[in-house]
Amino acid sequence: MRPDTPAENVDHTAEAARLERTAGLYPEDAEALLLQAAAHLELAGDRPAASTLYDRLLSSPDGLEYPFLVRALKASNLWEYGHEAEARAIIEGVRAASPREAAPWVIVAEALEAHDELEAAQETFTEAVELLLTEDVQPPYSTHPLLFGRHRVRRMLGVGHDDWDVLADTLHTSPVSLDELHDPKRVWSLGSDNPAELAAEISRLRAELGTYREALSRPFPVAVLHWPAGELTELVSAYPSLALEYPSHEEHLATIEASLRELASSGTPNLGIVTGTVPSYEAFAASEGASPEDAALLPQYATTLAARGRAVVWPPQRGAVCWCGSGSTYATCHGAPNA
Repeated sequence: MRPDTPAENVDHTAEAARLERTAGLYPEDAEALLLQAAAHLELAGDRPAASTLYDRLLSSPDGLEYPFLVRALKASNLWEYGHEAEARAIIEGVRAASPREAAPWVIVAEALEAHDELEAAQETFTEAVELLLTEDVQPPYSTHPLLFGRHRVRRMLGVGHDDWDVLADTLHTSPVSLDELHDPKRVWSLGSDNPAELAAEISRLRAELGTYREALSRPFPVAVLHWPAGELTELVSAYPSLALEYPSHEEHLATIEASLRELASSGTPNLGIVTGTVPSYEAFAASEGASPEDAALLPQYATTLAARGRAVVWPPQRGAVCWCGSGSTYATCHGAPNA
């Protein structure tokens, strides 16, 4: 599907079938492609077929990169077509597993919210925020929906602001405040014939649309390319000219962290790291009709991997291991203040 194709002109069933065929051709990307296919099936109203795809992914003999994301999506989908008990069981399983990624938490919390389980939704958002964030570290871009969703649900419950709500207000960049957007007494334009209320609602809707557009404009992270030690040795041995880019593995790791910190300090959101392999890079170079020795290909390769869903969020979330592969926590490795 072309990115400029109007949504109303999309044949979601046909698009799902195309993505399934593509997944068969590119098994390394099957997880991301089949998740997109399942989303199209949900939009087409064929929720049983979407559940079948989720089950297919969960039964994959090779395992999944994001199993809790798939489980959360399956639960949300099941609840929408009457399988509430099964959906609740899966949601409780996801919560008990305490995944270290934000996306599964957002999906299960929003599923509870959509079905008026506001107390449970608030508890779920709060569990995720307390697990993944610390108050003295800037929250990664991927965790913003947790804070915004928690703020929204708490406003609907009439609960006063706490420190996490204040942080959500700080992260929110729209000209219309979160308190106003999430006001449970908000007057919708279709229910009012007052011009002032209508104008105010139009402003709110524009602000929400701007937020959605901003999120959609960043569908994958700005990613920095990481080579594990063995892959970097193989890369430089095969293509010696790239030694100018990578004098040593230690310097390579230090450059990654420094680059990401610089991007973060400049205000760039949604940052990540992609891990390269020599065969994958060679295949990318061949697809571009270029030599792997061309250093200009390296950032293009990183962007391609990010677009294929290969990026991991930077900085790693609270308690997560460091992105470098050392096995140590990020806070004691490259995330240390003097790293």
